[in-house]
Amino acid sequence: MEKNYLTGFADEAATGIDGQIKATLELGWKYIEARAVDGKNIHDVSDEAFDVIYGKLKDSGVDINCFGSGIANWSRHLKTVPFEEDLEATKRAVARMKRLGTKLIRIMSYPVIKNEDESDAADQMFEERVRRLNILVPMFTDEGILPVHENCSNYGGMSWKHTLQLLERVPGMKLVYDTGNPIWDDDRLAATPGQKQSSWEFYSHVKEHVAYVHIKDGSIKDGKPVFWWPGEGTGDVVKICKDLLSNGYQGGFSMEAHMGAVYHDPSVVTDDESRYATYVEYGRRFEKLLASLLKG
Repeated sequence: MEKNYLTGFADEAATGIDGQIKATLELGWKYIEARAVDGKNIHDVSDEAFDVIYGKLKDSGVDINCFGSGIANWSRHLKTVPFEEDLEATKRAVARMKRLGTKLIRIMSYPVIKNEDESDAADQMFEERVRRLNILVPMFTDEGILPVHENCSNYGGMSWKHTLQLLERVPGMKLVYDTGNPIWDDDRLAATPGQKQSSWEFYSHVKEHVAYVHIKDGSIKDGKPVFWWPGEGTGDVVKICKDLLSNGYQGGFSMEAHMGAVYHDPSVVTDDESRYATYVEYGRRFEKLLASLLKG
């Protein structure tokens, strides 16, 4: 895979694989980070649906560089969702990734456990998270697939220290760093309750473990998240990308705009044409940003 390739969650451009491929080709890109197709994660669609997706990708020349899986993610509650479901999803993902030649998969570390008043529970079941990840991660690495943990609404996303705790206990796992998530996530290391994280601070502590990057930007307005074009929010996108490049980063940059569609928030919707155009425009703007950084 070429140096500093561009890709993205093309389900933010279109629900179906045809529209996702079209947006990718319009951008002149070769890759999609596959998450949902027709509303289901790519590791959860039926075998028949996957055969169709596979055929259309091969016909188009577009490849899947990463599975944006739902494995161990923010919806997989430790106390209520059976671990067997993640094991089965992992088996399906591995088989499909091997068929596609995909070498990266985004995983998480299960959601933050909350009290009834929405405060963080004292017991976050850390050892159970570690136990599960140490079963899941080798299922990928034994097949030549790299699992990358995202700093999202999960244990590792609670702070950079929580991420480093996981890395110390889960051999073989690397990171996908999302520039935008810290903007809206509480900083559990801060003295002031409710204070949000600094994307640059988080990144600076974990950067040696980063193998892949999600590009997202935004801010908080009236207590709610607002999404912006890359480099226009408080996600330190330019600063982080500049640092990555200056330190020889050769991985991918994946667009997760959230400006036209938020995957886990069905209340954020736009018409299909606007959604598609926003994704393409987001990609083009990041291309220009990246080109300016490469020029120095």
